[in-house]
Amino acid sequence: MTVRPDKHAPQSLAESSRAVHAGNDIDPGTGAVRTPIVMANSYALPDDPSTISWSGTDVPLYTRNSGVNQLGLQRKLALLEHGEDAVALASGVAALHAVFFTLLRTGDHVVVSDVAYEATFKLFRELLPDKYGITATFVDTSDPAAVAAALRPETRLVHVEAIANPTTRVADIAAIAAITRAAGVLLSVDSTFTPPPVLRPLDLGADLVVHSLTKYINGHGDAMGGAVIGSSTLVQRIKSEAMVDVGGVISPFNAWLIMRGSVTLPLRLRQHTESAQLVAEFLAADPRIAYVAYPGLPTHPQHELAVRQFQHGFGGMLAFAVTGDADAQNRFVARLRVITSAVSLGHDESLIVHVSGSGARAAYCPEEFQRLGHLRLSVGLEDAADLIGDLAAALDETFA
Repeated sequence: MTVRPDKHAPQSLAESSRAVHAGNDIDPGTGAVRTPIVMANSYALPDDPSTISWSGTDVPLYTRNSGVNQLGLQRKLALLEHGEDAVALASGVAALHAVFFTLLRTGDHVVVSDVAYEATFKLFRELLPDKYGITATFVDTSDPAAVAAALRPETRLVHVEAIANPTTRVADIAAIAAITRAAGVLLSVDSTFTPPPVLRPLDLGADLVVHSLTKYINGHGDAMGGAVIGSSTLVQRIKSEAMVDVGGVISPFNAWLIMRGSVTLPLRLRQHTESAQLVAEFLAADPRIAYVAYPGLPTHPQHELAVRQFQHGFGGMLAFAVTGDADAQNRFVARLRVITSAVSLGHDESLIVHVSGSGARAAYCPEEFQRLGHLRLSVGLEDAADLIGDLAAALDETFA
């Protein structure tokens, strides 16, 4: 019997169709086929509100609890990540903090990737230990044995990045999930570099997946947001403790913008990953390039794992350096004419930023990152030939 696809049952749809239809409702008031922006702070109460939970998050009541646009976005994110529930928050860092704030208490211990996003690194190196007495052990999470060895009786959470920012080191999510499950420890995965369908950490055994929606899921560089996806039990705790009672809620307008951007996520990722592979191969073949870190290159230390783990390409992020000192890196960046020098990633336009090799976080990076710094390149949606031409011309001018 033929299974009938139905946009009102988005679980029956294929990947690209889900991205279009999941979480969207026809507006009952106007008949608009797209959920409009609802900028209200408050929603009308029923005639008898005596049974309402004033901290409830499943129906619109007060926008700090949940609004129409947020609820639609959360339904889509849960479906795309194969999770039971999702919570959308004001930024990726708000989402990370929400996980840690909700799940950890004074005296708890965390195992965390020693190469991680700067805010994650600072939270576990300084803020959470100093303010709340939460301790952390930083380990190489590309080595599951190192994760297992770092566990303690008081360990409550292991937090990893699927592809580490900025070194592109790959974590074996399934292997780490087996370790945490056996130990009764939760596993959270920052999958910002690897949104679905590139990777779904929940399918590999993770308990929670975190995204900076600002990046690939929005995709257009014009809205900020973050999300946590997982089981209904865990996500509801995060909604109650870190959203309602801390207040890091996403705005209706940003939720609407990210919902709109997410429609083209599968299509954009195809372009990001195909172009990033070509750019990485070009850079790796040029003798003026000191190193290139990209999981799609056979020379990458975790290339074989990346081939097994990532089913739809290796993402759009790479790190490299030109031969020479910091001044050489800056001269090279200044000569680019298509690629934009700016922070962030996952935008429609390609972005590059020069980061020095100094500082506490850099001490955990490979030797060449410490010695030369790195250029973090987010490959956008431009034609790959234009990007390669821009890089080649900038190299010629830098080394003329």
